[in-house]
Amino acid sequence: MIIKQMAPSDPGSVKHWNEFVFACPDATFFHRAEWQEIICKVFRHPTFFLYAEKEGEIVGVLPLAHVNSRLFGNSLVSLPFAVYAGVASSDREAIAGLEAEAQQLAVKLGVDHLEFRNISARHADWPTQDLYVTFRKEIQPDVEANMLAIPRKQRAMVRKGIKNCLKSQVDRSSDRFFALFADNVHRHGTPALPKRYFDTLLEVFGDDCEILTITSSEDKLLSSVLSFYFRDEVLPYYAGDDEAARDLAANDFKYWELMRRSCERGLRIFDYGRSKIGTGPYAFKKNWGFEPQPLHYEYCLYKRDSIPQNNPNNAKYKLFIEAWRRMPIGLANWLGPHIVRNLG
Repeated sequence: MIIKQMAPSDPGSVKHWNEFVFACPDATFFHRAEWQEIICKVFRHPTFFLYAEKEGEIVGVLPLAHVNSRLFGNSLVSLPFAVYAGVASSDREAIAGLEAEAQQLAVKLGVDHLEFRNISARHADWPTQDLYVTFRKEIQPDVEANMLAIPRKQRAMVRKGIKNCLKSQVDRSSDRFFALFADNVHRHGTPALPKRYFDTLLEVFGDDCEILTITSSEDKLLSSVLSFYFRDEVLPYYAGDDEAARDLAANDFKYWELMRRSCERGLRIFDYGRSKIGTGPYAFKKNWGFEPQPLHYEYCLYKRDSIPQNNPNNAKYKLFIEAWRRMPIGLANWLGPHIVRNLG
């Protein structure tokens, strides 16, 4: 077995990588080769997409990116801007080889820590971040069965959205989505990702990346979600809502419309994505009848004594969050991408 690095400029290498990813049960949408292009092009982070090969066949992959920031530290991550990553393989030798190669690379780069964003635990003796969970559930083959599977209180909110004559539409431009997304994160005191990032996702992933936008009966923009499609799964990943969305139940209607459309496409899994334990999004997803599943973010620490806490729950960011909320949104949208690129 040998460990190699994927050449992003070689279409054959990219094709070979993706063929493995789509066939590997342990792989996720975030293991796709296209993330190397996106991370390099939009965020300018050096990437190292490692793969293990036996007799000319890929038996494991590990996408990595080097994120070096004066504010948030120096790290090697699998993978920034992804909720799942780490090694994708069912071959023990490949897993061990890829992780060993990553650790050697981390030492060579002089990073503070190496982070694997695993779905399942791999190393009981490694420091682990238990801040996040994910929510995944089977999509029933019948539309009405999916409606009835939503707990009664949340189902009433979906029906309220239907009664309000809300409308859904697939957008091939990120314009409407980004207006809602940027305003939403600004209200929460968080820097927005650049619009260029969302444009690139749509361009690179094509039909596997889709924006669903909700409007009122009078065409007022209310809510929008950008989703990824992978094998038989749908992953609503980024979302934004107008302040008027809550009273009209547009947020619930949005996810119902996505679930309904996914059911009609024959998809099997609705992946509600990652949430921090104890937050509003965590409670919202539980209210939809989804059960939290722990994520196992595992770390190798080199130049630090504890796991980094670069998230809004960290008390040291409280003043920054309050100041960001008061910042004019135009300035926030200009400045935000320079900050958030290091918070992947």
